[in-house]
Amino acid sequence: MTHAKARRKSIQANRALIRVANFLSNSGLLIAVMLLFVYLSLEAPNFLSSRNLLNVLRAVAINGIIACGMTLVIISGDIDVSVGSAVAWSSSLLGVLAIDEGWPLELAVVAVLVQGTLIHALAGFIRTRWQIPAFVLTLTLFISLRGAARYITNAFPVTPFPDSFNYWGGGYVAEGIPLLERGIPIPVIIMLIAFVIFFFITTRTTFGRSVYAIGGNEEAARLSGISVMRTRVMTFAIIGFLSAFCGVLISSRIMSGSSNIAEGLEFEVIAAVIIGGTSLMGGKGSIWGTFLGVLFIGLLSNGMVLQGISPFVQEIVRGLIILVAVFISTLQRSLQRA
Repeated sequence: MTHAKARRKSIQANRALIRVANFLSNSGLLIAVMLLFVYLSLEAPNFLSSRNLLNVLRAVAINGIIACGMTLVIISGDIDVSVGSAVAWSSSLLGVLAIDEGWPLELAVVAVLVQGTLIHALAGFIRTRWQIPAFVLTLTLFISLRGAARYITNAFPVTPFPDSFNYWGGGYVAEGIPLLERGIPIPVIIMLIAFVIFFFITTRTTFGRSVYAIGGNEEAARLSGISVMRTRVMTFAIIGFLSAFCGVLISSRIMSGSSNIAEGLEFEVIAAVIIGGTSLMGGKGSIWGTFLGVLFIGLLSNGMVLQGISPFVQEIVRGLIILVAVFISTLQRSLQRA
């Protein structure tokens, strides 16, 4: 009888811990974003200015767009550490095709988007066909794509693009509204549209459900009739397309094709996804959580800059936050298995 009571108490304690972990990984992040916003409003100079807030959104737009695809990849049980190099390669290739080779800009953009999609789709095929760990495979891309970008550009920016091209990466909409000053940056609009699209994909489509199923239990998903090969190839193709697209956006903003952009971007994107509650073990995560993770990192970085905190300290803080997010995710999974 005593043993039964002890077991019931242990189960109740586990359930309480699960509820706490669920709260921290879901509502907890939203509350953290709100508290951080309030704190910075009171303590960081000029934080609440419309110019600064729009700069925060512009700064996280590229990360946010790619984080949508990274969420799918990590939910499926994989990871992609090559996205920063893929962005740089796509930017460099665009510059070489459109400027050095004289291709029409529209055709060069299409070619860059297609090649980015195909390279990652091939990576997804190789990963599934021969069961090569995604980390090893994308680490190869991380090294080789950056090297290829520097090779075709000699590590120098390729410029100039036509002035009209700057609109997509450096333009604004809703200009003239007093509260917005210059308007809303185009990349911010694109990021918000991307989050809406991927929210629909993950919550309302068969493909989205397949991604969760494969990440949760690949063998069970295969036995239930899900094509693991097709789903993995599609997730990698999507993040390849988004990386190439962001390479085009950055090229539009800086008006050159460059091999030196997006260094470390892959780790910022992965950090945002993890902080947003997506499990590195696969099978769990949400686009909404990723959106909050992107905002949290953007606000935190901006606030630390405004307060004059050392860049080295900023890196330490971001690293500790990632550690806490992984700990909460691991605790939640281990308690659910208990």
